[in-house]
Amino acid sequence: MNRVFWIGAALWLSLSSAAAEDVGWTEFRGPTGQGIANSTRLPLEWSETNNVVWKTPIHGKAWSSPVVLDDQVWLTTATEDGTELSVLRVDAKTGRVTLDKKLFEVEEPQFAHKFNSYASPTPVIEPGRVYVTFGSPGTACLDTATGEALWTRRDLPCNHFRGAGSSPILWRDLFLLHYDGSDHQYVVALDKHTGRTFWKTDRTVDFGDLDDQGRVTLEGDLRKAFSTPLVIELAGRPALLSLGSRALYLYEPATGREAWQVRYENCFSGTCRPLYAGGLAIIGWGFSRGEVSALKVAEAGWDHPPETAWTLARNAPSKPSPVIVGDLIFLVDDGGVGSCLEWRTGETVWRKRIGGNYSASLLAAGDRVYVFNEEGETRVVRAAREFELLATNTLEDGFMASPAVDGDALIVRTKTGLYRIEVVP
Repeated sequence: MNRVFWIGAALWLSLSSAAAEDVGWTEFRGPTGQGIANSTRLPLEWSETNNVVWKTPIHGKAWSSPVVLDDQVWLTTATEDGTELSVLRVDAKTGRVTLDKKLFEVEEPQFAHKFNSYASPTPVIEPGRVYVTFGSPGTACLDTATGEALWTRRDLPCNHFRGAGSSPILWRDLFLLHYDGSDHQYVVALDKHTGRTFWKTDRTVDFGDLDDQGRVTLEGDLRKAFSTPLVIELAGRPALLSLGSRALYLYEPATGREAWQVRYENCFSGTCRPLYAGGLAIIGWGFSRGEVSALKVAEAGWDHPPETAWTLARNAPSKPSPVIVGDLIFLVDDGGVGSCLEWRTGETVWRKRIGGNYSASLLAAGDRVYVFNEEGETRVVRAAREFELLATNTLEDGFMASPAVDGDALIVRTKTGLYRIEVVP
């Protein structure tokens, strides 16, 4: 392994403050994949007329989150009917749209639930390249300077059933994607330079959805998932935590080899991105009753599936991914009940109804947790053992996308616009 890789891995896995250096907001939930911002000077209060540096209208209907690097903001969008799939580049300092490019036309779009969109997966960016996917309808790598497509793929089969949602990640020279639909369920690694398939691994769990004649029941809901994978270090080796529907898998990211799986009976359609801290993988299993579990991954290693350390079955989120600050984990369920737990033990510290409906994942910065709801409100809560609501901020439209951070600024996407929110002198 070269030294550059291990520096990158340390930044990826850090849960403290994403390291001292600003490395951009390069993927869903930032450079650590855990929703941790480097800045301790993000704005506390804002409105349409306060601390908004710029606001840029964004056409279409799309829930993908923005990514930021080198003064560029990238995001995807789509027509509401899914026939046109586009990518936008926005100047991070001015809000000016510098590229608005239609990447794919789709003659007969798959069905997408009205709660979802045709552009929900978040891009991933690195110096010189941005990678975008809309699921099976199209995936592309673009030159960030010219906007030209360096490669595209439209031959990865999947009936996304309710619409695509899983975001891709980069690991070394591989571009990793989940395809968990009603007909196909697999993880694929593409060569990031060429777009060619490097490995492909099918999900192996028994979904428990076949009748006596071997036909799939429930229209495929038990096979559908939306979660984004996470690379961790396990026993000195990189490991891929990958949540599908009804199971968590551990894969070798270099080969796609499955090491183990943990099947979960109570939930399906996993959406939250895994967290990893202190040897525990913290998993939001998805819909139905909605539960969160901590699994003893480091203790189990590669040889056998991990045991469960604790499970939260009350007010557990189905969609918003939690965040860890110090020895505490902060969560909000879809219906607006916030919770604080000790992440090592699962012991509840406080539980409080904060109001609203939630899909966006939580963001932590310093001693604050930012929680964005579908009605356009952001609750800022103290990351502490005593509940303290620091501020409630309102914009004109609601949040489905998760926030990004650029230096000391929030880059947030509502249903209709993109904002830079920063303390204005």
